[in-house]
Amino acid sequence: MHILLTNDDGVLAPGLLALKTALDAVGRVTVFAPDHNWSAAGHTKTMHKPLRADRVTLPNGDAAFSSTGAPSDCVALAVLGLVPGPIDLVVSGINRGPNVGHDITYSGTVAAAMEGVISEIPSLAVSLDVRHTDGAYAIAATFAARLAKLINEHGLPPNTFLNVNVPDRPAAEIQGVQVTRLGRRIYRDALVARQDPRGRDYYWIGGEWPESVLEEGTDMWALAHGYISVTPIHLDMTAYDLLDAIRTWPLESCSTPED
Repeated sequence: MHILLTNDDGVLAPGLLALKTALDAVGRVTVFAPDHNWSAAGHTKTMHKPLRADRVTLPNGDAAFSSTGAPSDCVALAVLGLVPGPIDLVVSGINRGPNVGHDITYSGTVAAAMEGVISEIPSLAVSLDVRHTDGAYAIAATFAARLAKLINEHGLPPNTFLNVNVPDRPAAEIQGVQVTRLGRRIYRDALVARQDPRGRDYYWIGGEWPESVLEEGTDMWALAHGYISVTPIHLDMTAYDLLDAIRTWPLESCSTPED
């Protein structure tokens, strides 16, 4: 199995190296990751400026590719030909911090898995629920490597990928694995306004850490109770339950020129 490994914390992030070490026992791993942190980059496709890609060396001495682009750019560059040979699986992570609920719309980690799915490659995003410490990446890496083997054996339906979140606990304190749905975040963002030395205003989006709604069956509930969360994600975001209702609206009147 040929595995393309990327992340959004940057090519030198400890989570990526831990994941590569575990995946090396599963297949042939090619690392193609951003040259700096792209957290909260979302699903980016860089089309307004050129991208660069260089060969770099990981902290353990292994060779890797690094790009000036976002995580999704790295996957695209690899698939479009910078990485030779067919790619059987895209793995993104291990992210430093959870990617649950609405987070997945912001996450560069998840975006890389989405880009893999768009290229019709089975994909997996892996995150560790750590905030202020370095985290126990080895546990998440071991689980992800075993899950990669299962994906290779069973496959995934088109337009789907798996989003994995692992609690930052010792192995003995992890309660098991739950297959979950996306939960709901309550964001507490705040606008922070400041001035530069020339008196011009500039802004930060700050605020407190978002709150999780702990509803049983969700990824957030699983993490909070010590479970590894595995959430299948489908790229079709159509609200099917609204189709018939919207069809009853007088939409044609919206396209009629006013008198």
